Amino acid sequence: MKKQTYRITLLPFLCLFLWANTVYSQKYSNEFLAIGVGARAHGMSGAQTAITNDLSAAYWNPAGLTSIEAPFQVSAMHAEWFAGVGQYDYLGFGKSLNKEKKSFLAFSLIRLGIDNIPYTINLVAPDGSINYDNVTQFSAADYAFMGSYARQLRNPAFSVGGTAKVIRRVIGSIGGAWGFGADLGVQYRKGHWLLGIQGRDLTTTFNAWSFNLTEREKQVYTATNNEIPVSSTEITLPRFILGAAYKFKAGTKTTILPAIDLEWTTDGQRNVLISSKSFNMDPKFGLEADYNGFVQVRVGVGNFQRVKEDFDPTKESISFQPNFGIGLKLGRVQLDYALTDIGNVSQVQYSNIFSLRIDFRERKTTTQ
Repeated sequence: MKKQTYRITLLPFLCLFLWANTVYSQKYSNEFLAIGVGARAHGMSGAQTAITNDLSAAYWNPAGLTSIEAPFQVSAMHAEWFAGVGQYDYLGFGKSLNKEKKSFLAFSLIRLGIDNIPYTINLVAPDGSINYDNVTQFSAADYAFMGSYARQLRNPAFSVGGTAKVIRRVIGSIGGAWGFGADLGVQYRKGHWLLGIQGRDLTTTFNAWSFNLTEREKQVYTATNNEIPVSSTEITLPRFILGAAYKFKAGTKTTILPAIDLEWTTDGQRNVLISSKSFNMDPKFGLEADYNGFVQVRVGVGNFQRVKEDFDPTKESISFQPNFGIGLKLGRVQLDYALTDIGNVSQVQYSNIFSLRIDFRERKTTTQ
């Protein structure tokens, strides 16, 4: 009877543990970093490699940081999962280093976490009695700290940039991981054309996991037929994104910007539009219409997947995820909103994403 009671009280914790612990997964390691930052990007389904031109470029393509005209910029984003249970936040700030050479330095923080999770492992005492005072709380969270640098080349049409990442993943006091990696990007802007390429995790990102289970916790794991986690290393293989866009006028005040990204992965077969054991290609399409630099309307299509039909598994159909977004620029403040499935999880209702960007001007000094 005690054994069965343990199973019931541990169920919420074990479900979360399986969600947060990807120690044994290689293909989908650090997937929280595949979500992306900025409501503008989400409204366009992530088609940003060629067009990103603000602080979110530190994530999408660090070369785009050179397009920031302001000497100092701050950016933030907030989104929620499962009616507020999961929180996804981003904060970035950056500064121009040399206006003539168009060099820019930026720092970013990303957090995906679930807080205030009941830890019921000690709810049932060894003698079988139940004590609710023994229920504590913990958080399961993933963090990414990023430092980015970008500059224009001698040919001003080309920009290059890089991002160094420090990753921290925590599951309460039970365990955690440290990881390190780097991204590199290039952008080309000439006339109406915008082109870009980014290599993510080019160094191959390593996450080293360690666990600190007490003897009591190990006993409960064993009694409930659950596997005791062991320290191990998780590897994130490189992926490459090619982007292209074409910017043109539609009237005197309206600018149209269609964009496409092609994401290539080589870490095993995925359920994407073009899929094989050797490589996969996942396309993303976005469109932005800007009126007089004041209001922007965005649409996007992405997350293409092959879905087997319910009544005939031998037949497949293609599913995709539409996204929508709007933006409003008020002086030095840019407000953006997107309606999207932030985690690409079809079972979850669409999320509301809000982001804010502020440009700061240099303080002018006067001489007496």
